[in-house]
Amino acid sequence: MLDPYEIRKDFPILDRVINGRRIVYLDNAATSQKPTQVINAIVEFYTKYNANIHRGLHTLSQEASQLYEEAHEVVAKFINAYSWDEVIFTSNTTDSINLVAYSWGLSNISEGDRIVLTIMDHHSNMLPWRRIAEMKGAEVVYVDITNDGYLKYDMFKELINERTRVVAIPGMSNVLGTIVEPEAIREVARLAHEVSAIVVLDGAQSVPHTPTNVRELDVDFLAFSGHKMLGPTGIGVLWGRREILNEMPLFKTGGDTVKDVTIEEVIWHDLPWRFEAGTPPIAEGVGLAEAVKYLTKIGMINVRMHEERLTEYTVKRFSEELQNSIELYGPRDSAHRGGVIPFNIKGINHHIVGLALDELYAIAVRTGMHCAHPLHYRLGLKGTVRASYYIYNTIEEVDYLVEALKTIVEMKEQVKATYEGVIPGTVCPTG
Repeated sequence: MLDPYEIRKDFPILDRVINGRRIVYLDNAATSQKPTQVINAIVEFYTKYNANIHRGLHTLSQEASQLYEEAHEVVAKFINAYSWDEVIFTSNTTDSINLVAYSWGLSNISEGDRIVLTIMDHHSNMLPWRRIAEMKGAEVVYVDITNDGYLKYDMFKELINERTRVVAIPGMSNVLGTIVEPEAIREVARLAHEVSAIVVLDGAQSVPHTPTNVRELDVDFLAFSGHKMLGPTGIGVLWGRREILNEMPLFKTGGDTVKDVTIEEVIWHDLPWRFEAGTPPIAEGVGLAEAVKYLTKIGMINVRMHEERLTEYTVKRFSEELQNSIELYGPRDSAHRGGVIPFNIKGINHHIVGLALDELYAIAVRTGMHCAHPLHYRLGLKGTVRASYYIYNTIEEVDYLVEALKTIVEMKEQVKATYEGVIPGTVCPTG
C-alpha cells in the first residue's frame, strides 16, 4: 500500500490555509494537484531548455525536441502501447475525442450508420459523436444503466449491429465512479469488431486511477488528460492503432504536419507529428512525463488499492452516520467503484452544500451535473455533490468530511438561509 502521508509532502498546495483551516482537496475527478517533481520539471524546462522543437539545429531546439519525444515514449510505456508513435499529444481528453470524431468520423460515417454511446458518458465522449451524427445523418443510440449504477451490458448485444460504425464508452464514470472492467471493455470491443466498428475509450477518469493496458483492452482509441493524473493542464493524450491512424485524414494542418509542400502536393509527416499541428505543448509534455514517472514509481495497482480503501471507508461511514440524511449514488461495492462519491443532503441544494463545505471547513468538492447532464436526468437529479479522491487523500480527511456533513445536517435551516441567495451569482447553475 502507498503511504499518503509521505506522498503529501510532495504537494505544497495541500498546506494552504483557507478561512483559517488547512485545505482538504476532494475535487480530484475535476483536476488533480501537482507534486513538486512535476512543477520543478516544468520550471527546469523553461529555465534551461526552452525552444521550439523540430525546427532548429541549435542546441536548445535539439534538447527540447529530445525531451518532447521522450515524453511520448514515457506515456506509451505507461499504457503499454505498441509503439511511441501511436501516442499523440493533444490539449485534453475533449480535444482527443474530437480529433477522432472529425478525422475518422467524417470520413467513415455515412447516412443511416449507427453510433453507440452510453447514458453514463461525459459530454466530451458524447457531444462530438452527436455532432458528427447530425452532420452525416447517422443514428445515435444509448446503453442504459441499472438502478445501482452499472451499465446494462446486455444492451450492447442488442444495439451493436451491422450498421454500427462507432462504439464510445467510458472507462469510469466521472459521476457515479462506476468502473467499466477490462473484461467488459474487451467484450464490447469483440462485439464492435465483429461488425467492423471502432471502439473509442474515454479514459479521463480510469487512466489516472487504474492500471491501463491498451493491448489487453483491444480498443481502437484511448483518450485521457494530463491534468487529472498529476500533470499540467493543457495537455491530453490520444492513443490509436497505427493502421487506423495512418489512414485517417488530418483534422488540423499546418506547421510540423508535413515533410514537404509544393504548389502541387503535400507530403504529410509520419506519426505522431502529422496530428500535432503547430507548436505543441512542449513544457506540458515534459511535465506529463514527470507525472507518469511519479505514478509509475508508486504503482498503479497501489493507487487503485488506496482509493478502494478510501471509498469503502466512506460508504461505511455514510451508512453509519448519515444514512437518514444523505442520498448516496452509484455502486456500493468498492471493488467496482473508483474514488468518486456523489451524494446529496436531503432538503438542501447541492450547491449550498458545496459552498458550506468550502467556507466553513475548507473542503473542496464539486457540485452540479459534472458535464454529464443526461446521466443526472436519467437518475432524476438536478445535480449532486461529488467528493473524489487521489493518492494524497487520507482516512482522516474522510472522517473530517463526515463530521462536516453531520454539522451541516444539524444546522440545515441556518445553512440554507446563509447561502441560498448566493448560488445564482457565484456558481454555474448546472455545472
